Amino acid sequence: MTDATSEGIEPAKKKGKLTVALAAILGLAGAGAGYYATTQGLFPIGSGHGTPAGHGEAMHDSGPAALPDVTFVDLAPILVSLGSEGDMMHLRFHAQLEVAEPHAAEVERMKPRIVDVLNGYLRAVEASDLRDPLALSRLRGHILRRVNIVVGEGRVRDILVMEFVLN
Repeated sequence: MTDATSEGIEPAKKKGKLTVALAAILGLAGAGAGYYATTQGLFPIGSGHGTPAGHGEAMHDSGPAALPDVTFVDLAPILVSLGSEGDMMHLRFHAQLEVAEPHAAEVERMKPRIVDVLNGYLRAVEASDLRDPLALSRLRGHILRRVNIVVGEGRVRDILVMEFVLN
């Protein structure tokens, strides 16, 4: 009876080793094929897009890319009181708008309206919301959306927060 049990276990061990070896061989073959396909540009990822890795820079050695044609419109610093009478806090906010060069004069003309919208929005923000570590990025998105509503979509590319002090 012991002979029958030991014979039944041995084929299972050999089959398990064969499966592991086959999986390792197939894994290495897949990794090699993936590496080859990626370096030859068969997948549209990275900066090459159809050129072998490392060769795109040598073929187009024209120096760094040109900077975008933008200008920055400075907004006056804003001091906003937050909270209720008991726990009065102040927010000092200063920002610049990144504007496409052709639209700079138009955005400059709309600065009073932009500052008015910012004052209204910043006064509505709760002081507890500003203590969150992600508050500045969330605030930047809300402000950019409101500024784009005021000046028209596509004129302001980004908002750069120069000063954000809560005390």
